[in-house]
Amino acid sequence: QVELVESGGGLVQAGGSLRLSCAASGRTLSNYDMGWFRQAPGKERELVAAISWSGGSTNYADSVLGRFTISRDSVKKTLYLQMNSLQPEDTAVYYCASRRRGVPMFNYWGQGTQVTVSS
Repeated sequence: QVELVESGGGLVQAGGSLRLSCAASGRTLSNYDMGWFRQAPGKERELVAAISWSGGSTNYADSVLGRFTISRDSVKKTLYLQMNSLQPEDTAVYYCASRRRGVPMFNYWGQGTQVTVSS
């Protein structure tokens, strides 16, 4: 069982930055892919960024490419999302998720953290 707890959300002005963290408890995450998703009001949840179990591969949504950076610290069992040049359209609840290596769907989820970007 993997438990995920996000933190670092808040209110920021357009152009500002935030760093989200996701602390994992339970078993080691060395064999787990990790990802950040977000869901804005009235919209479906979307993948923002993902990082492989080894940390050697990342992928990003086109809308955040070049502005957001995903990283992980396997020793601390923590996932990060550095968000720069934030825009109002980035406003959403951000969720941390994980899946065991080889599993197609993310099946462990955090409770979410709100990010609000004012114009």
